[in-house]
Formats: sequence, structure tokens, C-alpha cells
Amino acid sequence: MESYVEHPPLPELAAMVRTVWIQRTGGTAYVQRHLPTGGVEIHFPIGGRPQLVGPLTGPEVEVIPPNTTIVGMRFHPGTAPPLPTVLDELVDQRLGLAELWRNSADRLVETVASAGTPERGLLLLQAELLQQFRRTGAVDPLVSAAVRALMPWRPVNIDSLATHLALSSSQLRRRCLQTVGMTPKVLQRTLRFQGFLALAQAGATPSGRRGIDGMAGLAIDAGYADQAHLSRECLRLTGLTPTQLLGGDLERCRCGHDHSASYQPFLATRPPTLTTQLLRA
Repeated sequence: MESYVEHPPLPELAAMVRTVWIQRTGGTAYVQRHLPTGGVEIHFPIGGRPQLVGPLTGPEVEVIPPNTTIVGMRFHPGTAPPLPTVLDELVDQRLGLAELWRNSADRLVETVASAGTPERGLLLLQAELLQQFRRTGAVDPLVSAAVRALMPWRPVNIDSLATHLALSSSQLRRRCLQTVGMTPKVLQRTLRFQGFLALAQAGATPSGRRGIDGMAGLAIDAGYADQAHLSRECLRLTGLTPTQLLGGDLERCRCGHDHSASYQPFLATRPPTLTTQLLRA
């Protein structure tokens, strides 16, 4: 049977990696819809060629062959693994990891393939990434601060954010393009939608205006003006309406996968009053 299981990354990688996962397909091909998250991903088929999925600005539909096992890593925006190019050159692209890491990618393929189990292969993959981060330290602290400020739940003016970071708006835009792959505004919209999905997956109780509940209430909690605003952004980012994406169930995406590990970093940034209500839900 097809399965998809997420886990938090190794503690030493938590500041760079949002989540790790293992996906298995059954006897038939599986159609996977990848959504924009603001970060890059590594997809590592056991026995196959690993790929890096650049920052997405829209949906990417992939057909995964039958009887395939993939270990994967999803990175926080602005904390991509060490790469020989800037992120805005990789937007909406899928590249072989060998093109980017050369000999080290071939060595990693052999290591993961001989690991014995996907779980051990995922641990070895994380260990390799940890070593690379320690060697390069390739994280822009100002962009990381910008990403934290652009998380959902509170409106942030981009020009004011640039001033707060002692940057001009054009400098902030350029640095985000280089290290995230998108402008601050596009990133803000992406993270707001991810915040909505985090609330839906957590079964959150809307805490907004009187008489507004369900999807409309969660839309307001995530920072949308109303449900229509959410619907427009959902269609733009996923190619589906919210109802189509969630399959009519606010607490579970249509694919049936549990993404709680992936969305925990978003819920952790939620204001305390809203978090308390979520925990009581």
C-alpha cells in the first residue's frame, strides 16, 4: 500500500530543515501534487537518482512509479543545502543532485542504497547534510530574520521590514531572490497559505470574528481578508480550490497524509492566545 510518513529532522538540523519523510508507493503509480512551501526539497529514491526540487511558485504534479521508496527532506526558506548557484535560478525546476554536488552525490547514492532500511538511509542523508552545513555555514542571517517576520498570523509591511533589517527594499528583494528564490511578497503569500494548511491539519478551532467559523474562520486566522481571498490564493498556488485540495475535510488533505511534522514549525510561531485555543481544540 502507498504510505507517507513524516518526522522532525535531527535536532542539529531543525534550524535548516523543516521536515523529513519516507514515501512508499504500492503496486500502481502514485500521482503526487507538490505544493509551494517557500523552500527547496531533496527527493532521494532508494536505488535511484536523487533530485533537488527548487522553490515552487505553483503546483508540480509528479507520477511516482510503482514499488518506489523515496526518502526526502524539506528545507526552511533561505536554508537550502550548499549549492553552486543562487536559488532564483532554480525556481520551479527539478535537477539531478549529481549536477549540483557531482562526486559527493554519487557517494551518497551508494551510501543510502546500502543502508539496509529507508529509515537508516534517511539518517545517513541527514548526517551528510549536517556535515555540509558545518563546513559552509551557508545561511544568510538577515534573510532568516526576514523569513521569521514573514511567517503567517500577523501582517508585515515589506518596506517596514526592510527598514527594520537596516536594508533598502531593493536589497531585501535581491537577497531573498538569491537565497530563497522569490521576492519577499511572494514568500509572504506562500507562507500565509502554508499557515492555513497548518491550521487545517491540526484541526484548529477558528478564533476569529463572531459568526465566522469553518474554512472562513481559519482563513481569517491565517491572515486572509476572507474566504474568497483564500480561494483565489489556493487556486493560484495549488491549481485547486480549498475544497478540492482538502477533499471536503478541513482536518485532512485529500491525499490522506499526515503532515503534522511539517506544519509544526508554523504552529510554533502562532501567537500564544491562538496557540492556547488550538491546544484546547
